[in-house]
Amino acid sequence: MKKSATLIAAVLVVVMSSLSPLRAEATQPRANTEVIVEWNALLQQYFSGQPFPLVRGYAMVHVAMADAIVAIDGRYESFQTRVRASSYASAEAAAAQAGHDVFHALIATPEGRAAADAALQARLARIAPGPRLAGVRVGKKVAADVIAARQNDGYAIANPQPPLLGPSTLAGIWRPTASGPFQYSNLGEAQPFGLQAATQFLPAPAPQLESTRYAEDVNEAKRAGRAAGGAIAPERTAAQTRFAQLFAAAPGTIYFNTTNPIRLWSNVTRDMARRHRLTLSGTARAFALTMVSLHDSLLTAHTSKMVYRLWRPESAIAHADIDNNPATDAEPGWTPLVTTPPYPAYSSNMTCLGAGGARMLANLLGGDDQAFTAVWYAADNSVVWSEPYTSLWKLGDDEANSRIWGGIHYRFDIDASQVSCTQVADYIFDNYMRRTR
Repeated sequence: MKKSATLIAAVLVVVMSSLSPLRAEATQPRANTEVIVEWNALLQQYFSGQPFPLVRGYAMVHVAMADAIVAIDGRYESFQTRVRASSYASAEAAAAQAGHDVFHALIATPEGRAAADAALQARLARIAPGPRLAGVRVGKKVAADVIAARQNDGYAIANPQPPLLGPSTLAGIWRPTASGPFQYSNLGEAQPFGLQAATQFLPAPAPQLESTRYAEDVNEAKRAGRAAGGAIAPERTAAQTRFAQLFAAAPGTIYFNTTNPIRLWSNVTRDMARRHRLTLSGTARAFALTMVSLHDSLLTAHTSKMVYRLWRPESAIAHADIDNNPATDAEPGWTPLVTTPPYPAYSSNMTCLGAGGARMLANLLGGDDQAFTAVWYAADNSVVWSEPYTSLWKLGDDEANSRIWGGIHYRFDIDASQVSCTQVADYIFDNYMRRTR
């Protein structure tokens, strides 16, 4: 009998150890994971602006919440802050306090701060006094460390336009379009969250202007991205036009002021965490690593723009007579479907956000094949479009291709961005918040 019991125990150990991280996660005791979703929703409601400081803020809040939880839970390595805490402390209280304190550091509006205060008090009121107080202490400590670490991270910069990135008459070199001078032209000075440097996964140089690849991709953008008075271009379907406008939040369409990509990937992360029944620490880790992947992917792409300074299709098509490529023809006055962003083409910010988000979630969930619905919201939170998916990468790929259909990127921009920013996601996944038990 004793031998049988020993054998059964041994088999159970083997079975449990063979479970994937995701399955093992789901077998562990449940906690109130909605505290993570709650603070993400508050960010969506009260934190707005350009994508660069926006994704920095999301990453700060979620790194702080994740580190506060693992200081108590111990199931994963911390991302940044090493704080020792007793398991007696409430991880839920620690997460709420950490989210609240970083939120306050980012958002100065009275409405936002009042909402954060109310959310914190409502969350803490549900937790027993002793564990609550201990958890609050942990959350405060972790939040203070995260805020201090990002105090001089390069985001306090304005947007000067260095002379090097001013107007150019050289073929292939970026020149301003109707959207004006180069914005965030010194973002390369900003500090990544997980990478060693913003140039760690810099893509290889773009094709030479004289090459066949360059001509093919310029001509594709010319055909598929043409404004055509806002109607469908000959090589662009109605669905492709919609995606171009959705991801660009194009003025003059029903898609204006739609979901920014950080909010979009936040909601996909939320839905995946709920569907896979991740625990509190698993949910916090998923949000933290996904937001960090988005941030460092975006930083990688924008830094590449400053290194290569490639002109946009709008300029390349209008001035094809000086590119020394017989396979391209100039068309002065050609305009793209969506407004050309005020910085160079190579590589693609939007593509890197999609690649970084999709690859990180696939890593976390054990595979790319996931069923979900992507939802685009208007500024008033009404739904303007929803699209069902069975692949995370397909959403990222639609996000990438939207820039060709919008006439503001080349195919080689997209390909290079997807390579470099999947590397960003893989590096962060392999090196941060690994399981400890």
